Amino acid sequence: MDIVTLAEVAGNLNVVGYGLAAIGPGIGLGILIGKTIESTARQPELGGRLQTLMFLGLAFVEVLALLGFVAAFIFS
Repeated sequence: MDIVTLAEVAGNLNVVGYGLAAIGPGIGLGILIGKTIESTARQPELGGRLQTLMFLGLAFVEVLALLGFVAAFIFS
């Protein structure tokens, strides 16, 4: 194997790694938003507070997705 072939394999593995890193935040967002909707349905008077907390949690989950994206570029 020469250097070019190894670089191509490493590049392909980075794409697979980012794909796997995107699965976690995707599942996390689904659970977060689903539970917020469920909680709002149970207690509509807390809808505003729950929405604020949901957006805060959404920011933290999205940071995980961005870290996976940046790691793909750093380790390539």
